[in-house]
Amino acid sequence: MTTSTRGTEKVPAVLVLEDGRSFHGRAYGAVGSTFGEAVFSTGMTGYQETLTDPSYHRQVVVMTAPHVGNTGVNDEDPESARIWVAGYVVRDPARIPSNWRSRRSLDEELRAQGVVGICGIDTRALTRHLRERGAMRVGIFSGNALPDEGTMLAEVRRAPEMTGADLSAEVATKETYVVPAIGEKRFTVAAIDLGIKGMTPHRMAERGIEVHVLPATATIDDVYAVAPDGVFFSNGPGDPATADHPVSVMRGVLERGTPLFGICFGNQILGRALGFGTYKLKYGHRGINQPVQDRTTGKVEVTAHNHGFAVDAPLDKATDTPYGRVEVSHVCLNDNVVEGLQLLDQPAFSVQYHPEAAAGPHDAAYLFDRFVSLMEGQRA
Repeated sequence: MTTSTRGTEKVPAVLVLEDGRSFHGRAYGAVGSTFGEAVFSTGMTGYQETLTDPSYHRQVVVMTAPHVGNTGVNDEDPESARIWVAGYVVRDPARIPSNWRSRRSLDEELRAQGVVGICGIDTRALTRHLRERGAMRVGIFSGNALPDEGTMLAEVRRAPEMTGADLSAEVATKETYVVPAIGEKRFTVAAIDLGIKGMTPHRMAERGIEVHVLPATATIDDVYAVAPDGVFFSNGPGDPATADHPVSVMRGVLERGTPLFGICFGNQILGRALGFGTYKLKYGHRGINQPVQDRTTGKVEVTAHNHGFAVDAPLDKATDTPYGRVEVSHVCLNDNVVEGLQLLDQPAFSVQYHPEAAAGPHDAAYLFDRFVSLMEGQRA
């Protein structure tokens, strides 16, 4: 990726998809070129949390909401220390941010962090194209010396694909750190960071959990060195088929029968640990308005998603595994994709979405309470 942080008003920009379709607009954020997987997010709010979610590493995010940036950027809402998206696509950026917490404009923040974007294009047409053709590689090019479209297309097609990408170690912490319990400490949890968001350990801390956040490379010995009451596997980017090390660690946790909770990438890791396969979705689920049914209660939740891969598990029956029986606990009501797994013979479960609700609705907050109940039961 090459970038410049000079002003971008009226600087021409072009978005080129790997199938040859292109969109012409103006530069937004840094000027230069960038490559990634084109995906769309259906959230109308929460762009700051989306940008700083490590799960979006190497993805160029297309916002389906037409007007983006109206609340600016603050210093309280980032989910990590930096913006992770590879590029950003909006139709109509706000000219002047307006919010009492705003410290700078979104355009300024993108420029400061070297994130290449494009605005002034028909994002509805682009989204429809991705829905029909599927997520694909993309490049954004901006500046006065744009190459011809044939050259840009060749560069896009040389970029790496998301299938086969092993990315979690690139975004995870390098050193263990601790998020202390808020109020009285009740439990200790070892959280494997595969791309964790800052709000996730905070939600556990609110419930009296001291969270030890471990690198993606942590071993089973590292996990149990903190004497955990429970083990958590986080969200993260990349293809779960490459995640052999986290799968091995999770199997070690299952063998010990420690209460276990996984979200997003962690759900895919649990699927693989139990013997299921994973596959790439055509265009994935991204946004803060995805309907999911909890099959254990019948309740329908509006949930926050960011995943392009899913677990291939039967919806109509429980499955025997080396760790006991497992059933699909949650499904997406749009397409019946597996959105959660629950073991029936030991304390372990996972969901494919983001219950920390940053950004997003709080319908799924009960899942952290469910994790607490598993640890209470194990202690009793």
